[in-house]
Amino acid sequence: MSTSAQHTTLTTPAPPPATPVLAEVVRSGFVEGRHRGSLVLLAADGSVEFALGDATAPVFPRSSNKPMQAAGVLRAGLELAGERLALAAASHSGEAFHLDLVRTMLTEYGLTAGQLQCPPDLPLDPVEAETYLASGAVREPVAMNCSGKHTAMLAVCALRGWPLDSYLDPGHPLQQLIHSVVEEAAGEPVAAVGTDGCGAPLMAISLTGLARAFRSFVLAAPGTAERRVADAMRAHPEYVAGTRRPDTWLMRELPGTLSKMGAEAVQAVALPDGRALAFKVDDGATRALGPVLSRALTLMGVDAPVVERLGRAPLLGGGREVGEIRAAF
Repeated sequence: MSTSAQHTTLTTPAPPPATPVLAEVVRSGFVEGRHRGSLVLLAADGSVEFALGDATAPVFPRSSNKPMQAAGVLRAGLELAGERLALAAASHSGEAFHLDLVRTMLTEYGLTAGQLQCPPDLPLDPVEAETYLASGAVREPVAMNCSGKHTAMLAVCALRGWPLDSYLDPGHPLQQLIHSVVEEAAGEPVAAVGTDGCGAPLMAISLTGLARAFRSFVLAAPGTAERRVADAMRAHPEYVAGTRRPDTWLMRELPGTLSKMGAEAVQAVALPDGRALAFKVDDGATRALGPVLSRALTLMGVDAPVVERLGRAPLLGGGREVGEIRAAF
C-alpha cells in the first residue's frame, strides 16, 4: 500500500479593509504621510448625516468621556459649578490658574494632594512645562492634566462616605454610576472597560454614541447634571483646556458649542442646535486633529474665523514653512 505526502494549504485571512484617509502630510508638495480614521456627523435631529470609516465600532474616547464622568460626579451628589465644574471635566494645560484651583478644591473638601491617584506629571502645555521646570518644580499629581477630575471624584466619595483608596476601581459605586451615565448618554451599552492614562476606568463606545452623548448634553434640560456640565464647560473653556488650546478657541469663539478632545486623537463636538460630530485618527496622531476638525465643521456649514484657525497645521523645514497637514475628505 503506497502512501503519498499530504499537503496542507494554509490560507491567510484577508486583512480588514483600511479605514479612509482623513488627513495628508504634505512636505514641499510631496505627500509623505497619511492619517486614517473614522468620523461621523449627526444632523440636528440626531440622525447620521455623514460618516467615514466605521463609526459604529467601539473606541476608547479617552478624555472625550470627561463630560460624562463629571455628570456622574454631580449625580452622586457633589455640588459643583462654574470654574470648579469645568475643571472637573478638564484636560487642563497645567497653567497656574489650573493648579491653584485644584489645590483650592482639595483644601475645600478636606483632601490632600497625596490622595490623588493620577500619576505625577508635568503640565500638558509645553510652554507651561518649561516654566514649571524652570521654577524648580518636579512632576506631581496636581500638575497632571486630569487632576481636576480626580479631585472631584475624591470629593464626592468623601461626601458620600464611599471608599477613597479605591475610587478608581471599576466596581466602586462612583465608577458604576459613571458607567451608567455613559451608556445613557451614548444610547448604547459600553463595549469594554479599560484603564485610562490617568488610572481611571475608561468606557468604550462607538463614535456615533460619542456624538450622541455630546448632543444630549447641549440639549439636556436646564438644571440637569448633563446641562450643568455643558454650561460650565462652555462658560469657562479656559478651565477645560487652556489659553493655547483648540477646545478653548472653539467654545470661546462659537458660543454654545461643546468641545472636548481626547488622547490618541479623539475629538467630539456638539453645536447648540443639536448637530454633533466625533472622530478618531487611527494612529493617534494629534497633529491631525485640527485639520480634520476644521473640515468636519465646514461640512456642517460652520463658517467662522476659528474654523480656519483650527485647520492651519504648517510643517516646517529649516525653521520655515514648507508644507502642511491638510484634511483629505
